[in-house]
Amino acid sequence: MGDVLDMTEVTVRRGSTVILDKVSWSVEEGERWVVLGPNGAGKTTLMQLAAARMHPTSGTVDVLGERLGKVDVFELRPRIGLASAALADRIPGGERVLDVVLTASYGVTGRWREDYDPVDESRARDLLAAFGVERFAERMFGTLSEGERKRVQIARALMTDPELLILDEPAAGLDLGGREELVAALSELANYPKAPVLVLITHHVEEVPPGFTDALLLREGQVVAAGELERVMTPQNLSATFGLDLIVSRQQGRYAARAHARRL
Repeated sequence: MGDVLDMTEVTVRRGSTVILDKVSWSVEEGERWVVLGPNGAGKTTLMQLAAARMHPTSGTVDVLGERLGKVDVFELRPRIGLASAALADRIPGGERVLDVVLTASYGVTGRWREDYDPVDESRARDLLAAFGVERFAERMFGTLSEGERKRVQIARALMTDPELLILDEPAAGLDLGGREELVAALSELANYPKAPVLVLITHHVEEVPPGFTDALLLREGQVVAAGELERVMTPQNLSATFGLDLIVSRQQGRYAARAHARRL
């Protein structure tokens, strides 16, 4: 199996601030990764590198066999599916849900004068159905609940049949029901043999779907641990990642974490 994503000694600086500090990380075909860490750990910056949306200050980043800095990123990006809050903010609230998914074919948000084949519309409807939102195809995007919009965004990210799918905090802002529905949908996707390589970014262990295989833990721009999920998701590693003494449990493929109770 070849590397889908390979970062070697990657550092990202903004002025005097080091956001990522000599991060090395490799993702292979067939893997489903979760990237965990507190706010400010560097997760979003890592996502932008993996999605070919930015370049490192130093070190190398290879995405789908192409090195950033030596490839036309506008040719590379259509091979990468991305769902993020920043992208969602660019989707017009008055856009028809079906068109939100369709326009991914041209890499745009907001339908204008593009032409789509019947096969494109059929694929968009199939993707909406896969995430349980096909009944909203003719609705306006802005009328959907937060959970429904999240699922539409993931359907959109899959429209171009990407080789790599990056989900940046897809459960952020969801209530318990919305989160559980989304986790279940992502678990189904993770277990689908023809699904692309998945990278899910979050700061909640409860949002790790069953079926994910590996984890990368980040704190203050540095890697705490990386590798197989069960080996990485230990109380010691997660406590070091979040700077808190944690109790970690796993039941039916789902993780949970809570702080040790303090004695008064």
